[in-house]
Amino acid sequence: MLMMARGRYVTMLLVLAMVITGALGALPAPGADSNELRWGGDSEGGFPYMFPNPKNHDELIGFEVDIVNEIARYLGKKPVYVNNAWDNLIPGLTRGLYDIAINGLEVSPEHEETVNFSIPYYKTFLQLAVRRENQDIQDLENCRGKIVGTLKESYAQMVLEELEDVEIRTYIVEANTYEDLQNGRLDAALFDSPIAIYSAGFNPAIKFVGPPIGEITYAIALTKENGDLLRDINEAIVHLRDSGRLREIYDRWNLWSPVMAVEFNDYNPRRVEMSRYEEWGEAHRPVLTMGARLRRYAGFLPDFGWAAIVTMEVSIVAMLIAIVLGLGLAIMRVFAPKWVSAIATAFVEFMRGTPVLIQLFFIFYGLPNIGIKLSPFWAGALGLGLNYAAYEAEIYRAGLFAIPSTQWEAALALGMTKWQAMREIMLPQAIRVVIPPITNDFISLLKDSSLVSIITMVDLTKAYGQLAATYYDYFGPGIMVAIIYLIIGLPFVKFSRYAERRLAEQDKDGKKGLEYNLYRTSTRWR
Repeated sequence: MLMMARGRYVTMLLVLAMVITGALGALPAPGADSNELRWGGDSEGGFPYMFPNPKNHDELIGFEVDIVNEIARYLGKKPVYVNNAWDNLIPGLTRGLYDIAINGLEVSPEHEETVNFSIPYYKTFLQLAVRRENQDIQDLENCRGKIVGTLKESYAQMVLEELEDVEIRTYIVEANTYEDLQNGRLDAALFDSPIAIYSAGFNPAIKFVGPPIGEITYAIALTKENGDLLRDINEAIVHLRDSGRLREIYDRWNLWSPVMAVEFNDYNPRRVEMSRYEEWGEAHRPVLTMGARLRRYAGFLPDFGWAAIVTMEVSIVAMLIAIVLGLGLAIMRVFAPKWVSAIATAFVEFMRGTPVLIQLFFIFYGLPNIGIKLSPFWAGALGLGLNYAAYEAEIYRAGLFAIPSTQWEAALALGMTKWQAMREIMLPQAIRVVIPPITNDFISLLKDSSLVSIITMVDLTKAYGQLAATYYDYFGPGIMVAIIYLIIGLPFVKFSRYAERRLAEQDKDGKKGLEYNLYRTSTRWR
């Protein structure tokens, strides 16, 4: 049994070595293939910019998707989409995840300090929305003393901050804002006009009030070093504008406005039918029957299935890292010299004392500054693994201290070295003690894996957000995702209970009690 245990330790160490080797391999440089145009955006609640097609979840649609496809066609490149959270698009660009970023990115002095922007491809304004029965708010000035929701780190947020005496609530998903407005949690919502049209234009409980607010310019972001691509992008935008292709895209999505007419000096009537806008309206206007709603939910299963696999993969790899590294840290703290123990203690306290979200940001976006570029999968697995290793180390340490010190002293008295005593006597017993809490930690890690969506991974939680935002339905998909998480975690709950019961039976029977284990092992070293 002890030989089998040692074999498992060696296997885990080999797995950890392979994990770290794979993780430290640099992410292939975006744009290395000259025939690809890698572009970053956020499809979660990204209508009408980019979002999953309600009729085919594998297809990404939106007016900016059309623009990128036209630019790529003009440049003779293949467009490759990279999903990232909206507020991380520019950090992802500077990190090298993609060649360009486009997702309603506003040209602002703060952004221009970090990246270059193409010439504008769209101009719009902010639109204020309130509940249909609200008569108190008629313009932006009436929002003083009210609760107003908007997009995090957007131009609208800056406008509200300048207004003063406004309680601002920021959101990452636009649709959530309008849901809170409809449910009475907000007094008003302030968003870019395209977002307002598609998020609230079909909602009979919400109305638009007041004149257009401010002016917003959308442009494509590129790194400061990518001057050649910037020139090519600008050339493509000019071609699409002068050829009328941009105007056709905006007409199709019902986004042509007086502001755009002035910007493009084009006051002609609509050129094409607003087919995309009407398709969106038809998909969201009717009230679904229960049968139609269940059929829609059944269509979500393939998306949730693939996302669940991603969640399981990153969770398992992260837990392997946590178990092996945590064991090493515990041994260092208990048996190593004081200065080594101090290093292990500092690591444990640092990882437990800082949020895992900050650690993930640092590993994914910070480490490239010193030349370490990890893929999203390995960055997520390594970040979660390092964080949970600190907790596993404390569990192992408690397990080691649960073994009577007399066994350690007896082993040394029998002529065993410290390493032999630790390996043959202390460690096997400690592992038996800590199996149940380690299993519980894996269940917690499985749920915390939802945080990896911030570093471009589409896990189960991210897939839920994308589909729920597409259909304005967080209830049914939420229940589905909760059940999937429960199904994934249930086997480990069962294993934990089985391990607790089995170990309790062993201790009760005394067949593998502490004294017997010491006697059996120590005779090998006489």
